[in-house]
Amino acid sequence: TAEEEMERLRRASPARLRGVRWILNCVGKYRGGTTATHVGTLRHDGVDYLREPDFERGLASLEKQNLSFDLQCAPIQLVQSAAALFAKYPNLKVCIDHMGTPRAILGNDLLDDGSGINPNDIPDEDELKVWREGMTAMAALPNAYVKLSMLGYAVPGWMRTPERQSVVKSLVRETVELFGAGRCMVAWNWHVNAAVSDADGHSQVGPDAIELLDMMLWFFDGYSDEEKERLFSGTAKEFYRLD
Repeated sequence: TAEEEMERLRRASPARLRGVRWILNCVGKYRGGTTATHVGTLRHDGVDYLREPDFERGLASLEKQNLSFDLQCAPIQLVQSAAALFAKYPNLKVCIDHMGTPRAILGNDLLDDGSGINPNDIPDEDELKVWREGMTAMAALPNAYVKLSMLGYAVPGWMRTPERQSVVKSLVRETVELFGAGRCMVAWNWHVNAAVSDADGHSQVGPDAIELLDMMLWFFDGYSDEEKERLFSGTAKEFYRLD
């Protein structure tokens, strides 16, 4: 059962376990990365766990045990299932990973024929409309938080041009305005290397650690010291109970 599995995890790391993270991006069967469905969902290919009763029972167990949940899903899932699901568990803290994963809103990093950099700097408003609807619905839940991370998934190769950087800045600031600095946290997502971690493999170009930090400081230009403290450390400490 979910309760037995949680107890096994607690015994394995009684002083360090804070919650569970699961990659749930699913808009149908996996198509080799051509859709928002993530390769990590192949073990339940084509099944949206956010709609599954067994999965919901697991969330209920997390709430009972004062554990959090890190949610990685596609924007349409925020709209169609996640917001209503997490509204049912107000004492379960949920962190939306990677800013809700808006996907390639300027298109691919490179032209399809590989001849050069994609020059488009006009965002896909259809993609953003769904993302905004989902993020607005989640922001209405006091138990919902957001990680500002994997920016290259939203805009692959965003470090290449000032125009792309400005688009990413607008997304980050829009997210912070929706949730407030007290429910947003900067996250490095440094699991492989700069480009892979930043763009989930959709670009070979990404910021190094110092560049990313400098960009975040630019994104937060005009915010108060208190807001920056929350964004860079305070929110994460609260969410993961690190004090």
